[in-house]
Amino acid sequence: MTICIFPGTFNPIHEGHLKMAEFALEKFKFEKIIFIPAYIPPHKEIDSSLSEHRYNMVKLAIEKNPKFEISDIEYKNEGKSYSLITVKKIMEQYCIKDRLNFIIGTDAFAKIESWYKAEDLKKLVHFIVFPRKGDEINGFKDWDWELTDMNYIDISSTEIREGVKKNKDLEGYIKKYGLYKI
Repeated sequence: MTICIFPGTFNPIHEGHLKMAEFALEKFKFEKIIFIPAYIPPHKEIDSSLSEHRYNMVKLAIEKNPKFEISDIEYKNEGKSYSLITVKKIMEQYCIKDRLNFIIGTDAFAKIESWYKAEDLKKLVHFIVFPRKGDEINGFKDWDWELTDMNYIDISSTEIREGVKKNKDLEGYIKKYGLYKI
């Protein structure tokens, strides 16, 4: 099975995330994209009380696409979410012997060498890097990665809120729990 993981904070998940996953499905012919919401991302300050809500919102946002799946691997950990640990667990769970495909934005990829045990991670992963406005990727010659040709989607907070309103289940969830200001 050809799978790709899409780890992230998803605070909240929005149309840009979904378009990236759809693009990857089509371009790389993946059979499945696994969204993995971080419980506590190690490189961002985030309110951990939102972890359950972020997980539930991802679940709602992807439920209509049978090729999208959610993993609770980081959510169940209830600690900092390190990609190396997640990758190893996913590879074991799906019996992956080759590199695991991993969706990432240029902003995060530019800092990849500062990640937990980055040298070990780069031996296990093929990064599918999505461009973000103003971000450049230089170097990384010994990393397995490719920059996608998807046009950058500049999504403002207002557009995120408008996108959420298009998904009535997600909008209802956010309103029910008083999350964000939509």
